[in-house]
Amino acid sequence: MKLGVTYPVREVAGDPEDVRRFVAAADALGLAHMMAPDHVLKVEHRDREPPLDGPYTEKDSFYDPFTLFAFAAALSDRLEFASGVLVLPQRQTALVAQQAADVDLLSRERLRLGVGIGWNPVEFAGLGADFRVRAKRIEEQIGLLRRLWSEPLVSFAGRFDAIDRACINPRPRRAIPIWLGGYSEPAYRRGASLGDGFIFAAPGAEAVAALARVAHHRAELGLDMAGFGTDLLAIFARDLEECVDHLARWREAGGSHGTIDTMSRGLGGEIGAHIDFMAEVQHRLG
Repeated sequence: MKLGVTYPVREVAGDPEDVRRFVAAADALGLAHMMAPDHVLKVEHRDREPPLDGPYTEKDSFYDPFTLFAFAAALSDRLEFASGVLVLPQRQTALVAQQAADVDLLSRERLRLGVGIGWNPVEFAGLGADFRVRAKRIEEQIGLLRRLWSEPLVSFAGRFDAIDRACINPRPRRAIPIWLGGYSEPAYRRGASLGDGFIFAAPGAEAVAALARVAHHRAELGLDMAGFGTDLLAIFARDLEECVDHLARWREAGGSHGTIDTMSRGLGGEIGAHIDFMAEVQHRLG
């Protein structure tokens, strides 16, 4: 299992020296990748109808993943970078195609594009996107991204995007891997059919059960799990011991990747505490 870590952006943001220290530490530990979550707008939950049920508020900070990865790629020659996950349906498809291509080229092919449908209708509205059709839109976007990355000129007329003999330039030198994420049966089905891999976020036993659901949907499509990536983001671990336990269970289940999450552990805004946490998890996992 390749072990990586999420940059603790919700608790540590705004200082490039913190990113330098974190990337250097992840490199020194031999971790495989750095993940970054995504929210463009940070939204107050109070007095909303219907209520917002997502976990993040205006008090949480988020970097734009592409900007963070472009900076971090200049600091490390070996770390891979994974969005975990980019809310794709609230973003312009062609713009994401070019941003992802640029990061992949400038990092020498170290980007893994994790995408999901999001949960925050206020954020969607603020970005001029329709929350109600986000699942249908992401399905169309994934195919269009792959065409924009591979074809010298694209003509496309879909439900949500239209391109008239245009392209991104430069294009990536490879098909950038697209991994999906989510928590529901439709997400597992979507990931099984459209993704190169899946990013899971659940406690250990529940994550293993979710992995079985993705494998089930791939089998129904006549696809096996060979070459299909599976990453557990250990976001539901309440402390260091649970983080180790969840990732160890995931490794035993055959997960290809595991991602340490240091946030919501009471570590605060000092990057050194987050570095110590990830180092101890890595040590205990061996």
